[in-house]
Amino acid sequence: METKIQILETMKKEATLLNAGKIAELTGLDRKTVDKAMAELKKEEAIVSPKRCYWQAK
Repeated sequence: METKIQILETMKKEATLLNAGKIAELTGLDRKTVDKAMAELKKEEAIVSPKRCYWQAK
């Protein structure tokens, strides 16, 4: 499964604000991989940050 899709699905499943560390913990992915994928998702405007350092799927 593509990393970005896995992160988005995790965010939607949890239905709460998540930081990169928690996403890495829930998905089992490396933190650097999560950070890189989240940067791409942010550019694509697929995720938003209503609170500093916490993210949710649009």
